[in-house]
Amino acid sequence: MTTVSFRRKREEKTNYGKRLKLIASGEHRMVVRRTNKNVITQIVKFNEEGDKIIVSAHTNELKKYGWKCAKCNIPAAYLVGLLCGLKAKKAGVENAILDIGMHPPVKGSVIFAALKGAVDAGLNIPHSEEAIPSEDRIAGKHIASNNVTKFTKFDPKEVTKNFTEVKNKLLKGV
Repeated sequence: MTTVSFRRKREEKTNYGKRLKLIASGEHRMVVRRTNKNVITQIVKFNEEGDKIIVSAHTNELKKYGWKCAKCNIPAAYLVGLLCGLKAKKAGVENAILDIGMHPPVKGSVIFAALKGAVDAGLNIPHSEEAIPSEDRIAGKHIASNNVTKFTKFDPKEVTKNFTEVKNKLLKGV
């Protein structure tokens, strides 16, 4: 007789051992998920009936603040992390732990840019500074140095200016 494992485990969507350790901590989790076109961040609290989402931020929300660039790059991830962190502070969340799911923990990646945004918003999230992207990458200077404009409707040289404008708007009033 063979046992069939959980569907999400078979599909490699959930690592239940890792999830159990995160839940056992009793802390809020900052869940960061990257899709092909967006970055989604949520502050989640475990509940036996199902996880309860305290606050959520999506890169589509950045349009309200004037974001004109791509929604799945490092600057956008930082801004959505900052937005989620600011919302979490308003909701009374002080501490969290990072939940990256099945994403590989790549140094300087979009996932860690979102983490940096939440930390800059004032959340206490344990992390290693080595994993965080450099300030130049967070501000989009690596995109601005790219001269290829045929794949975007937005001038890459304007990314750092747009990033600064949106960051200032977020910090002034979420």
